[in-house]
Amino acid sequence: MKFLEQLARASAVLAGVILVLITLMTVYSVIGRDFFGKALLGDFELTAVMTGAAIALFLPWCQVKRGNIIVDFFTAKASAATQGLLDRIGALFIAGMLGLCAWRATLGALSAWTSKSGTMMLGFPEWVVYAFIVPGLTLTAVIALAQALRGFGEMQEPELPQ
Repeated sequence: MKFLEQLARASAVLAGVILVLITLMTVYSVIGRDFFGKALLGDFELTAVMTGAAIALFLPWCQVKRGNIIVDFFTAKASAATQGLLDRIGALFIAGMLGLCAWRATLGALSAWTSKSGTMMLGFPEWVVYAFIVPGLTLTAVIALAQALRGFGEMQEPELPQ
């Protein structure tokens, strides 16, 4: 699990770098538009592509830290063993769902590659958009599967707001 945690951490750092790049690109575009009358062409397309990648790359860290939504209204008074079992079942469902999403995104990338489709303004290859989200989805699915099979013993419990 430590190796998966390290991969998740690296994935989150990469997502943070992408967000910094989005910010710098947006600042450049706004300054260019306001002061020089020339914005960065297709900045919104690049922002959309990079934001999707960043979101997908943050998911593994969120799963490691058990930051996904937990609805414990009905199980708050259940035993720790029951809550643990339900958490593992939930992790299994997340693994299946994100595994399915990764598979479909891979097929979407292959389809976009074959059709050579691109974005409207820049003609940015759409397969790249899909390919950017596949690693994050796949890593999250693997982490969730490991949590479902091994439990959450090594990982930090989620901190609930007071």
